Amino acid sequence: MGPGRCGSVRFDADVIDLHRKFMQDSFAFTFRFAEPDDTEAVRAIEYEAAQRFATIGMTGIADAQPMNADFVHRKIAASEIVVALNDAARCVGFVMFAPLPTRFYIEELDVLTAWAGRRIGAALLEQVDGLARKAGARRLVLSTFRDVPWNAPYYERLGFSVIPGEQLDAKLRAIRAAHVDRGLDETKRVFMCREVAAAQP
Repeated sequence: MGPGRCGSVRFDADVIDLHRKFMQDSFAFTFRFAEPDDTEAVRAIEYEAAQRFATIGMTGIADAQPMNADFVHRKIAASEIVVALNDAARCVGFVMFAPLPTRFYIEELDVLTAWAGRRIGAALLEQVDGLARKAGARRLVLSTFRDVPWNAPYYERLGFSVIPGEQLDAKLRAIRAAHVDRGLDETKRVFMCREVAAAQP
């Protein structure tokens, strides 16, 4: 695909149902919008997932505090967090997003390390893909580290492509500035996008 073009992907319609079970390695995963009682689970998953960065020397991320509980409450109230539940109804991953004009911005995608490798992250993105399509959005957009194996290379395998810096619009430049204010090194990060999957007839 050429520079500046979002990756495209198609999924069967049933994979976007928030109540569909995702079967993998004999485990059944269900997906639903996060509820107020999920707040601490979401924060714990984010913190635990961040510890992986310590293994590649990015201790600043590993040592960071999890999201503020009030912020998580607001995102839950806005139906902007989807959680993955295992067969014991325990939260093992989540995706947080922000609906924007023409696109959905993926703010956070985390899965507990013990549950990695079961395509839970990919399935969570499919949930947002379906919500974006229903809202009339055309793209999923995110920001991530360019060279961290479970960041940009992972999203590339899921159909995302890098947005060249000169093509970032005012909203994405504002997001980048906010990242800088938080202490993130934006020289090591990229924005990526993927076209929302077309509905199946």
